[in-house]
Amino acid sequence: MSKIMVVKGSSRKGGNSNSMADAFIQAAKELGHEVVECNAANMNLNGCHGCMTCYKTGKACSFDDDFNTIADDLLEADGWVFAFPIYWYSIPGQTKCILDNVFSFAVGGKDCKGKKIAVISCCEESDMTVFDHAVGPFERAAALMSWESVGNVLVPGVNNVGDIANTDGCACAAALAAKF
Repeated sequence: MSKIMVVKGSSRKGGNSNSMADAFIQAAKELGHEVVECNAANMNLNGCHGCMTCYKTGKACSFDDDFNTIADDLLEADGWVFAFPIYWYSIPGQTKCILDNVFSFAVGGKDCKGKKIAVISCCEESDMTVFDHAVGPFERAAALMSWESVGNVLVPGVNNVGDIANTDGCACAAALAAKF
């Protein structure tokens, strides 16, 4: 079975994207996958500085932040799931910092080809185009880095804690686990 890293990006306790992530995690574990999770919203993360000194100090990032605490788990995982709500029409900043810092693997010569990747996300608006600028960076990174995008669960029209229960979002997130 696979090792899957789940990056949660919501700071809202019991939030809709976290509920979908939890449904995915439960289903993945039931399928025998090993799951490691982190909550980017609770981490001290910085964006990439473009210094090109990745792994020169023995750590993924020379600017020692919390990315270094999850870098090994990301590298060891067979797949990554990023679960987050849409904040102001894009990826929440802390979640984006993790994606940006994956750049250190390329600079540091760490092989991460063949990873499976998926996005689980939700937003308040009902217009599906709201997800375009959030999913796009993951799709482009997957194409560049030779990752396999195995699917996305994108649920519009949820805002209040618990709204996800009125959708098929958790069921779709759980079904996504079978693609790993």
